Amino acid sequence: MDWDALRDEFPITRNYNFQNHAAVAPMCRRSVDAAQNFLAQSRDSAYLEGGFFKHAEEVRRISAKFINANPDEISFIKNTSEGLNLVANGINWQTGDNIVTTNVEFPSNVFCWQALRSRGVSVQMVLEEDGAIPIESILSAINSRTRLVAISAVQYASGFRVDLAALGEYCQSKGVLLCVDAIQAVGAVPIDVRSMKIDFLAADGHKWMCGPEGLGIFYVRKEVQGFLKPSCVGWLSMKNPLDFDHAKFEFQDSAKRYDSGSYNLMGIYALGAALELLSEIGIEAIASRLSHLTHIIAEGAQAKGYHIVSPRGRGETSGIIAFTSDFQNLGKIQKHLQNEHRLVIAHRSGRLRSSPHFYTTEDEVQQLVELLPRH
Repeated sequence: MDWDALRDEFPITRNYNFQNHAAVAPMCRRSVDAAQNFLAQSRDSAYLEGGFFKHAEEVRRISAKFINANPDEISFIKNTSEGLNLVANGINWQTGDNIVTTNVEFPSNVFCWQALRSRGVSVQMVLEEDGAIPIESILSAINSRTRLVAISAVQYASGFRVDLAALGEYCQSKGVLLCVDAIQAVGAVPIDVRSMKIDFLAADGHKWMCGPEGLGIFYVRKEVQGFLKPSCVGWLSMKNPLDFDHAKFEFQDSAKRYDSGSYNLMGIYALGAALELLSEIGIEAIASRLSHLTHIIAEGAQAKGYHIVSPRGRGETSGIIAFTSDFQNLGKIQKHLQNEHRLVIAHRSGRLRSSPHFYTTEDEVQQLVELLPRH
């Protein structure tokens, strides 16, 4: 793979060494071009040529293929939080039900479940251990009243990647639903909703997919769509949505029942273009590239006396590498790197967090290592 050639897709490389894709990533060039193309069409022909919704269905298909789903299992959402809330508010909870999650989830994957306490639902948090969440601890937390496990495919602060295949297999055997916050995974590591037996998945496009903010994908396994009641209902939720004069309250027989109202078409155009780029490269190649780049950072930072928080075992790595120090002011280091060297990483949970992407060069990650002060 000619990784350097792909840098033309990211003009930000002219001015910054950007290693913060776990935050808000720069959109790729073709994603921006697609959004501008939509705006031009909106200006010149509006809906008169009738191609906007047809293109939305093509992006639905691309999105589904990217996670090995079917198009009728994909709904468009404005962000990951919306998808998680559709799950939280759509299940018929019973007093005494419980949800298993972890103590290191991004707040969006916590608050929507905690809000269910008023309905008699309890939330149990499995603790992080040395940057990882042992699969055994998650499984042992599941009991006869567990209705759902809510977990991130990749943890935002540590980069730990959970064994979703093992978790999904166990959940299915116990009749427990599996809901995955995949925003730190889709576009960086392979996600296969079939083999992982995932019931619900939500992911926004503005991180590893290199797409826009305000548009993401929500996956609902076909077999559970009848059990997840749409909590926001609109004209697109219904069969024959364009038959305005004979509107019937009859939900679509697909994940479109969660679409509700008018689409963010500009976002759909932009996300579709970004996913086409990632599909052309191949997610396996991207994951391998990220493993290589984060390995360089991990080895270099460790050699300088930093403690690597991100687990590096087989199947545990992602595009995130986090490290800490008992002797350095990490916030000061992060600001110095950005202000003085235009090298962008994050300071999260008392850790420095680098999250390069496939177009990041070995020289760029090596620059990070070289600029880290020694103990």
